[in-house]
Amino acid sequence: MNTYIEVEPGIELFVQDTGSGEPIVFIPGFTFTTEVFTEQVKHFSKTHRTIVIDPRSHGRSTMTLHGNDYVTHGTDLEKVLKHLKVENVTLVGWSFGCLTVWEYIRQFGTDGIKSIVLIDMPPKSLSVQQDEDWVEGPLDDMAAAYTSYLRNPKGQRDFISAYATGIMVQRDLKEKELVWIVEQSLKTPYYIAANLFSSGLFSDYRDEASKSSESIPTLFVVAEHWAETATSYLNKLAPKSSVEVLGGHLMFWEHSEKFNGMVEGFLKRNG
Repeated sequence: MNTYIEVEPGIELFVQDTGSGEPIVFIPGFTFTTEVFTEQVKHFSKTHRTIVIDPRSHGRSTMTLHGNDYVTHGTDLEKVLKHLKVENVTLVGWSFGCLTVWEYIRQFGTDGIKSIVLIDMPPKSLSVQQDEDWVEGPLDDMAAAYTSYLRNPKGQRDFISAYATGIMVQRDLKEKELVWIVEQSLKTPYYIAANLFSSGLFSDYRDEASKSSESIPTLFVVAEHWAETATSYLNKLAPKSSVEVLGGHLMFWEHSEKFNGMVEGFLKRNG
C-alpha cells in the first residue's frame, strides 16, 4: 500500500507499507528514495510489515524550503510511526538516514524500538583527529563538495555520479544504472540538497549511538573501504553493538542477498 502522511500543514511524506508481522522501517540516505530498498521490501515483506519512507524533500514527498535538516526529519519520523500505529519497530537507516534514527532517539528515546540497523554512517561526520575517528572524510574535501558541487543541478549530478562510481558501488555500473542512481538524487533540488548536506555534516550523534547500543540490539553494516577504522571506532564507542562488513556504500543494493541475510540473522538472534 502506498500512502501520503501529512507531517505538517501542506507537507506530506510518501510511505510504502507492505506485508504483515513485526514492523521494520527503512529510511534512505541523502537525497535518495524508497526505490533503493526494492530488494529489501521484496525480501522482508514476506515475514514483516515493511515500511519505507521518502523523507521530506526526497522522492515523492513534498519539496519544501523549510525543515531540510535532521532535527526535523527525526520529528517527521515520529509522526509517521504514530500515524501508522507502529510499535516494537526495527529502524533501518542508510547513510544520512542513520542521522534520522539517532535524532528520533534523541527526541523520543528508545521506548517502542525493538532494534536498530545503521548502514555505513559514522555518528559524527567531521573530526580534526583524522587518524583516530571514523568520519566521512577530511574537512577540506567535505567543504569542497559543498562549495563546488552543490551550487547548481550540474554540480549535483557530477557529485552523485562520482560518489556512485567511486564509493557506493564496487563493480562497474551499467550506464542505465548510473543514470537511475543520479536521477534518484536529482529529485531533490540542489539548493535543498545543500541544506541537507551541511545539516548532516555538522551533526554529532555519538552520545545517542553509544547509549542506544547499550539498551537496544544494534547492528552496524559498514563498507569495506573503511572497515578497519570503523570497526575499531565502534568497538570503543558502542561495544555492545554488532558490526558487519560488506561491499561499498550501497551494499544493500549491490549485494542484496548477503545484506538481507545479515539483517535477517540479526533479527532472529534478537527476536
